[in-house]
Amino acid sequence: MSEYFGTEMPKLGFGLMRLPKLEDGKSIDIEQTKQMVDLFLGAGMKYFDTAYVYDGGLSEEAAREALVKRYPRESFFLATKLNAHAGDCVDEATAKRQLEISLERTQAGYFDFYLLHALSVNNLDLYDKYNLWEFVKEMKAKGLIRHYGFSFHDKPEVLEDLLTKHPDVEFVQLQINYADWNSPSVCSAQNLEICRRHGKPVVVMEPVKGGTLADPPAVVTDIFKAADPDASPASWAIRFVASQEGIMTVLSGMSDLTQMKDNLSYMKDFKPLNEEEAAVVKKAMDTLEGIEQIPCTSCHYCTAGCPMQIPIPEIFGSMNRNLVFDELEGARRDYAWRTANTGKASECIQCGQCESQCPQHIEIIDWLAKCAQVLE
Repeated sequence: MSEYFGTEMPKLGFGLMRLPKLEDGKSIDIEQTKQMVDLFLGAGMKYFDTAYVYDGGLSEEAAREALVKRYPRESFFLATKLNAHAGDCVDEATAKRQLEISLERTQAGYFDFYLLHALSVNNLDLYDKYNLWEFVKEMKAKGLIRHYGFSFHDKPEVLEDLLTKHPDVEFVQLQINYADWNSPSVCSAQNLEICRRHGKPVVVMEPVKGGTLADPPAVVTDIFKAADPDASPASWAIRFVASQEGIMTVLSGMSDLTQMKDNLSYMKDFKPLNEEEAAVVKKAMDTLEGIEQIPCTSCHYCTAGCPMQIPIPEIFGSMNRNLVFDELEGARRDYAWRTANTGKASECIQCGQCESQCPQHIEIIDWLAKCAQVLE
């Protein structure tokens, strides 16, 4: 554990985004969630993370039933998020009301950590337009939140600009994992370094990349098994992230008791990777990067003159999720999200301007056709 905000912070956080479901596939299994909460707190862990939009509010309600009603409020930390681009958020009033609704759902009284949710260049204007940076400061002054920050999905230059403009932000939540460590689209290592330079502790999301690193390609699994037959692939992924400097806590979106027990087995008494273990993860990282994928570096030279406004690097990122991890459904969901308000791969008119600008000499037209065939 390390000390942040005047308290010892365990390295494992419980992400309430993927809670166990009942047979209907929609309702959260509250009884199993209670057991998971009991194990988590019993192991000395304290940090719980939810959001206004998770499961349409069911996640926050589950936090009330499984956690808030059953444990003293000072015995845990609860984080939630305000999403200015949620479907029911249409103006400043509805954006700010999210905090009130989150407090009603959870009955927590206050939130230890409160985040502006999923910031990127696509939505930053909303957080400014609705005066939400000032709002979180006001809510802290009123005691409804203890610490405020933001979660982030974008490039290093955007993060640098945000932290320069808002130096009072107390922490940042980043997507960090060994698969995205050198990713030109996620930029895990670069974004973490920017937070370090600005002195901002980091809460980690997606340490196992939405579950893909819990079951990585066989060539990667073999590397881990050769090093330690008893350690799960997920344990290598989470310990890698937790071993980095400047990490406050690592969120794991655990979906059942088995996952909870596995995570606690190596995080209850967390030990950073030693030199030999770090070398194993580096070998796994290099092997993963060597699997065939579109060699896009997300420089975006290709998109400036695209007449159809196709987000080519983002589409290729979705396609690589399928190529590298064999995650077709996840890749399709990612593709649908990335192209919701832009041109789709199938709308390419084959003008060729993108290929003339690509420093990697990628056959973009052919790849877009493949992406359309696989992802649409």
